[in-house]
Amino acid sequence: MAQLPSNQFQQVNQLKDIFTRFDLDSDGSLTHLELAALFRAVGLKPGNETDDLVAKLDANGNGSIEFEELLNAIFPNPTDEVFIDHDQLMKAFQLFDKDGDGSITPLELASQMAKMGHPLTYRELNDLMNDIDTDGDGIISFHEFSAVFGMPASEFFGIKTL
Repeated sequence: MAQLPSNQFQQVNQLKDIFTRFDLDSDGSLTHLELAALFRAVGLKPGNETDDLVAKLDANGNGSIEFEELLNAIFPNPTDEVFIDHDQLMKAFQLFDKDGDGSITPLELASQMAKMGHPLTYRELNDLMNDIDTDGDGIISFHEFSAVFGMPASEFFGIKTL
């Protein structure tokens, strides 16, 4: 893959962090189930499209998606711009912001992750909050959320939003 422009470097690092969090068995690849969990976490509703997506992205044919395969699919041409879809991000944010106050508390984050089948340990919750809550106020604002999950995944993958 060609060198990414500097304006995409942060997005690639964020994608790597997200990829790593959903690589539940830490084998360096995402299975169908792990990929579906990632989609749900960002507010997307994967269905039969997940199998099609794995088939399209799985360049080495091993049945799972390695980070490099995902990166090559998202940035096939490193000079292309990546645009953030505000509405999609807001829908995903609202899945976590259960009381609708414009912020995600640690309890809301833990509760939603558990509902999605990924309960967090106390340490994982603290680590996640520390990663996302950049201003240190103990809650996740939409701005902080969008900085981490600001990739137009649904548009790229052609997956319907919830």
